[in-house]
Amino acid sequence: MPFAVSDTWKISHPVDPGLAAARTLATESIAHIYSSTALRARQTAQLLAAPGIPVSALPALAEMGIGEQEGTNDPAVRARTAEVLHAWIVHQDLAQRVADGETGHQVVTRMTTALQRITAAHPDETVALVGHVASLTITLSRLCGLGAEVWGTPLPHAHPFLTEWDGTTWQCPTWPRPTV
Repeated sequence: MPFAVSDTWKISHPVDPGLAAARTLATESIAHIYSSTALRARQTAQLLAAPGIPVSALPALAEMGIGEQEGTNDPAVRARTAEVLHAWIVHQDLAQRVADGETGHQVVTRMTTALQRITAAHPDETVALVGHVASLTITLSRLCGLGAEVWGTPLPHAHPFLTEWDGTTWQCPTWPRPTV
């Protein structure tokens, strides 16, 4: 199953983490790269793509939707978004949402459907997936049975990690672990 790459960049040069991810994945035999439709995700996917590797942007890989609050820099909305993500992951309360945005149930359903379609299209192949921290975290924590364990160990930005699908079970063997 795919490597997933979180795409949110928190440094001044957004190309650097994408290039680092590309170097990390250079030895992998990647059949296809999928990304969210967000510009930064598509840019990261293009950086990962070796000649001849197709890249597809899928709306279903978008970040959790926060409805009418999308695009705001309001600290209250950011705080509410963090509260909702905490409720989803730690308390498994997927009914929560930011404003009129998506519930955790909607995000997990949307992302799981996308992952199932991708794995069905690429049996026994490796693909790269460039997505977003919140939507990947809630979905993969549930699919891989990690639960609240992932809270406090966020996905590193633009860093590949392995997710496996064996036709029955999802595994996230390289999910970041807390540093001691």
